[in-house]
Amino acid sequence: MEISVGRVPVHYVQHGTGRPVLVLHGAGVDHRETEACFEPGFEGAAGLRRIYPDLPGMGRTAAPGTLRSADDVLDALLAFADEVTDGAAYLLAAHSAGAYYAQAMAARRPAQVAGLALVCPLVPGLRDVPEHRAVAGSGELGDDVFRSYFVIQTPEMLERYERYVAPSAALVDEAALERIGERWTLTPDHAPAYAGPTLVVAGRLDSSVGYAAAVDLLDHHPHASLAVVDGAGHALPHEQPDLLRALLAEWLVRAER
Repeated sequence: MEISVGRVPVHYVQHGTGRPVLVLHGAGVDHRETEACFEPGFEGAAGLRRIYPDLPGMGRTAAPGTLRSADDVLDALLAFADEVTDGAAYLLAAHSAGAYYAQAMAARRPAQVAGLALVCPLVPGLRDVPEHRAVAGSGELGDDVFRSYFVIQTPEMLERYERYVAPSAALVDEAALERIGERWTLTPDHAPAYAGPTLVVAGRLDSSVGYAAAVDLLDHHPHASLAVVDGAGHALPHEQPDLLRALLAEWLVRAER
């Protein structure tokens, strides 16, 4: 499916009916990764319309030259959310760089965002990021990207990587991401803390964004639950699916209340 917002035709897939749940993926992939990781946590919940867009410059969503900064991408995502939800309140979940945009979306539109779930979130001012190390597997499976992404390097994780992550690499508009990346920091808007039900999940072994900055998010989200998960890195949604499913279920209960 596709919706045009300004000059950006946003490609997305959706499942189910009911309250919208917008799910944003990270950098260098497309909707297939978040769809594979988050659907098991949502499909058992009744009354949810799960929406998985390709972010600009990734998957089947183009990034025209008018998108020159993270602020431009944020404006496109806010317009997409308004359009695809028809102005209704929606839940917002995201992984990695998608979670960076999700935080700003909730801050800009707190009345529209009924709940916020941030998994391995990218946060400005990263600190104490650990070095990458594998905790399971021989360290000889897969390619360099797989081995630098997953800390659990088993045949099962390699199958997930080859099915849901690797195919998106050929669809990335590297020039567009480089152009946007030159101004990747969002302009602070000094909005009040997002007071809706929030979930923050971080991998203790995350060598991309760490977990220390994610802990700091508790100071900005007064109704946040935090889980720092051992035995998981930046690929936490793949590596700890059962735990993520349980945490999302508890978040959905809070959002329903």
